[in-house]
Amino acid sequence: MSEAIDYQAQHKQRLAYMPWLYFSLKPKHLSWARPWQDAIQAHLMAVETVSIGNNCFIAPQAKLFAEPGRDIVMGDQCMIAADSFLHGPIVMGNEVAINHGCSLDGGRGKIIIGDQTRIANNVTIYAFNHGMLSDSPIYQQSANSQGIVIGKDVWIGAQAGIVDGVAIGDCAVIGMGAVVTKDVPDYAIVAGNPAKIIGDRRDKR
Repeated sequence: MSEAIDYQAQHKQRLAYMPWLYFSLKPKHLSWARPWQDAIQAHLMAVETVSIGNNCFIAPQAKLFAEPGRDIVMGDQCMIAADSFLHGPIVMGNEVAINHGCSLDGGRGKIIIGDQTRIANNVTIYAFNHGMLSDSPIYQQSANSQGIVIGKDVWIGAQAGIVDGVAIGDCAVIGMGAVVTKDVPDYAIVAGNPAKIIGDRRDKR
């Protein structure tokens, strides 16, 4: 007799890469998905300096690292998809989504992400930078870190990059593949490398 197909394992894989599905699971699926998530999150909080709010989802393939003083703090109903790398200090509000393959490092200055911000796949957010003097190798030079602040209800498109020292205003949109090197005002739509303002969300109907 052939072995039974492990549909639950496949369902876990689907959730890991499409974590928004977790929040619409039916009770019969939550009966195994919630204990699975509880175990993943309890382990993270035991081994790293991580604080996790209510009803969050963290894919088992996500990698979170948070030493004392470089905490990761998650609000309620946040989600982190598979193959993402997060190194504190990072503070997330409520309902923040980080999709698969993202890379975030808070440096010394911290990454702050506002409520309901959505970060698409393979986005890079680094809150530090190396020195670039010519008299010594870059890897031997001290890093500096100002921090990054991302407002609420921001949409960051796939493969975008955000550099240290940037502040992104509430309700802004960062286009796919954009490289953000300067502050972005509230409601602005930016695109390109380096990113430039190409529109305003309030003009959309």
